[in-house]
Amino acid sequence: MELVICEKPSVARSIAAVLNARERQDGFLMGSGYIVSWCIGHLVEMAQADAYDEKYKKWSVEDLPIIPRQWKHIVPSDKGKQLKVLSALMKRADVDMVICATDAGREGEHIFRLVYEHCRCTKPVKRFWVSSMEERAITEGFQNLKNGEENNPPGAFAGGKSSEKSRNAGYAGKHSPRKEADEGAC
Repeated sequence: MELVICEKPSVARSIAAVLNARERQDGFLMGSGYIVSWCIGHLVEMAQADAYDEKYKKWSVEDLPIIPRQWKHIVPSDKGKQLKVLSALMKRADVDMVICATDAGREGEHIFRLVYEHCRCTKPVKRFWVSSMEERAITEGFQNLKNGEENNPPGAFAGGKSSEKSRNAGYAGKHSPRKEADEGAC
């Protein structure tokens, strides 16, 4: 079974129709070997500065840069239910691959990666990449899925596994997360 994660319910419905995944469940559609679900935009978000230290409720330029030792994320209260649905779907024993079908571009990829990492999913990822939601484009997109790691370069998504890769890659800037963490700052 393949889990397809879209950014919006409307896109999920379009993809599910082409894949013949017509059985409606709470937060997803399934059928023909696919489960199609959605993120409703940003299900996981970066925490505000004051989540790291109360003094940042009213920070000033002198406080910059604010570079936490470990990034914190929040789940908006109105989106927790859908995140639980996605987490449960990713953990299903019959799901052997996750297909990222969020919008093409950095933001769509970021939305997917934050959810994937928040749920601690380790299943292989493929990327569905199209610029049209027409039936023919969707069919071709599923025939030409990309390796998910091609779209996950080191440092691309702050606060997740990729940012860890970036820190370990040796970025040597004055305020690099690696240098600050090594010096015990933050």
